[in-house]
Amino acid sequence: MQPLSDLLHRIRWDPEFGRGIFALGYWDRVARREIVVRFESVTFDAAQPGTFSAEDEDGVVRTIPLHRVRTVYKDGAVIWQRPQRS
Repeated sequence: MQPLSDLLHRIRWDPEFGRGIFALGYWDRVARREIVVRFESVTFDAAQPGTFSAEDEDGVVRTIPLHRVRTVYKDGAVIWQRPQRS
């Protein structure tokens, strides 16, 4: 399986592969469910590697560690999924 960081770089920098609508599904520990955010709405800060920021439905910007990303979607289809824990 391709590492998540490699896939995110490819989405951002490969113009051919990056065509489409991408979304990240991350595990929200408070809501105890996967939250899906459109890739175009997330930001990556070089000062905080291993994270991304996204605005929630209340307008609060949250910084999410990449280890909480569970699923990556392209045009609504799953293209990457973290293996399930036993």
